[in-house]
Amino acid sequence: MTTSTSGAHETASDSYPPSADFAAQANATADLYAEAEKDRLAFWAEQARRLHWHTPFTEVLDWSDAPVAKWFGDGELNVAYNCVDRHVIDGHGDQVAIHWEGEPGDSRDVTYSDLLVEVSQAANTLTDLGLVAGDRVAIYMPMIPEAIVSILACARLGLTHSVVFAGFSATALRSRVDDAEAKLVITTDGQWRRGKPAPIKATVDEAVDGAASIEHVLVVKRTDSEVSWTDGRDLWWHDTVAKASTEHEAQPFPAEHPLFILYTSGTTGKPKGIIHTSGGYLTQTSYTHHNVFDHKAGKDVYWCTADIGWVTGHSYIVYGPLSNRATQVVYEGTPNSPDEHRHWNVIEKYKVSIYYTSPTLVRTFMKWGKEIPEAHDLSTVRLLGSVGEPINPEAWRWFRDVVGGGTAPIVDTWWQTETGSIMVSPLPGVTSTKPGSAQTPLPGISAKIVDDDAQPLGPGGNGYLVLDQPWPSMLRGIWGDMDRYKETYWSRYPEQGWYFAGDGARFDDDGDLWVLGRVDDVMNVSGHRISTSEVESALVGHHGVAEAAVVGAADETTGQGIVAFVILRSGVENTGDDLIAELKAEVAKEISPIAKPREISIVPELPKTRSGKIMRRLLRDVAEGRDLGDTSTLVDPAVFEAIKKGR
Repeated sequence: MTTSTSGAHETASDSYPPSADFAAQANATADLYAEAEKDRLAFWAEQARRLHWHTPFTEVLDWSDAPVAKWFGDGELNVAYNCVDRHVIDGHGDQVAIHWEGEPGDSRDVTYSDLLVEVSQAANTLTDLGLVAGDRVAIYMPMIPEAIVSILACARLGLTHSVVFAGFSATALRSRVDDAEAKLVITTDGQWRRGKPAPIKATVDEAVDGAASIEHVLVVKRTDSEVSWTDGRDLWWHDTVAKASTEHEAQPFPAEHPLFILYTSGTTGKPKGIIHTSGGYLTQTSYTHHNVFDHKAGKDVYWCTADIGWVTGHSYIVYGPLSNRATQVVYEGTPNSPDEHRHWNVIEKYKVSIYYTSPTLVRTFMKWGKEIPEAHDLSTVRLLGSVGEPINPEAWRWFRDVVGGGTAPIVDTWWQTETGSIMVSPLPGVTSTKPGSAQTPLPGISAKIVDDDAQPLGPGGNGYLVLDQPWPSMLRGIWGDMDRYKETYWSRYPEQGWYFAGDGARFDDDGDLWVLGRVDDVMNVSGHRISTSEVESALVGHHGVAEAAVVGAADETTGQGIVAFVILRSGVENTGDDLIAELKAEVAKEISPIAKPREISIVPELPKTRSGKIMRRLLRDVAEGRDLGDTSTLVDPAVFEAIKKGR
């Protein structure tokens, strides 16, 4: 490996060792790899003992019912106690847990003592509503402190939470409420978006209308918007939680008690409810947050820019940071509200030292121009992180130079909703980082790149990324559908018993790992997983559409953009831009504005094989402006002339 000093002329193989100063103070040293290698299960037991266990575990892993694992199975703990109570008991109640920054400019500091009071009040309220351990609660909220309080109150009571991103439609929320049979939805009257209040309660009203399982809707007043009200069902947070007792004793739950369900796109249109349990999940999120981000309790100010509706928000805003007694920034709004300086103003105001964001946002900042961050004092930033999709080397270097002052290590993290926490990443005090490479599995994690025949590949190899050993924060199933769990994740390499992630990867000549992105029909748009079939079924839901094919095409800003090809029903008039706007609105309504196609082409026919399969690979070539690959298997190769005209 070479260490480059040539500035702009670096190649992708250049590497950046940590500075001597950073390495000297780093939480993680190379010894971690050696310890994990020597005895993997003893290593994970040691990481688990960083937590407080009401009943200590004696067994580390039970893999006898593979592919369902039990980690620390005979131990008992309370996840919320680990994130809040123990820090207050240890004398850190006055430390700020959350520097909250509202989009309109209001802000609030929440200490660990404040957090304990509010979580206790929320837990007492949920108990008064008749909820008991094992019940499910849906949380549909913007980035406000009450969202984190709600999540922790559920964890405290053993209520399995299902957080739904507050940008999802009523249809998407309803399907998740029904699937989990949630008894309660916690929400807000509205949310601030680009300086204006946007309704949320109205979406919830539409979603829960006629939902058999719903008993109550608990509403936080955020925007002071007028809302419709159903007496007996709807309750204001300020009338209930804010008036509840502040005393509440956390009870222990088994390590395998279901902590949350989080829905993620699959290759079929129906989202999958990924189940995560308590002990193993908290062990690995806490361990990774401590070591990957080199977090120092009471010294660092940490900011993860994700939304709590995604797994990154669960693991690296709620559970990982709070279990490690972090002081963190939580920001409600968009990065350009009121202008493009917002993130840098926040970093300056709170002296942020660890900043974890997505490649899409980095590329957006690049587009806006480096003059904007350069107008601010970002000297407190000592570590940067990237999540959600592979980061291209150009964006990586810009991030390090412009935001990290040319010195901050970047941890490029690969993981998924299903893995629960980070799996592949540099360790910032140990690894010589490479622009664009996630580099190496973390200590305690075992991953391989293999070919179709399950043969492991070495340096230079390009194939499928598999996990060949169970890990503590792994998913425990798909809610209500264990057959789908086995089929989706474990059927590609059944004899080997490997988990296949759905991502391709390669090793470079040094043996460092590069994630190449999805190899199935799931698109990665700004770090959000959206299945092609989900968007296709939303388009076909429009009365004028007979058939639709959707592909993810390379996009400079978002990583992938959604490109749709649509055939109209006979007799339906193609009204051009008006029809395309209608179709985009249909997708936004059915799924979310995130899933709106970048472009839609109305075409007379789709490229199909003789067996009727749509050749999406060829549509991707069209969408990305490439020469077509092999068209010999198509029924009618001339279809592409018609498609080109349609575009």
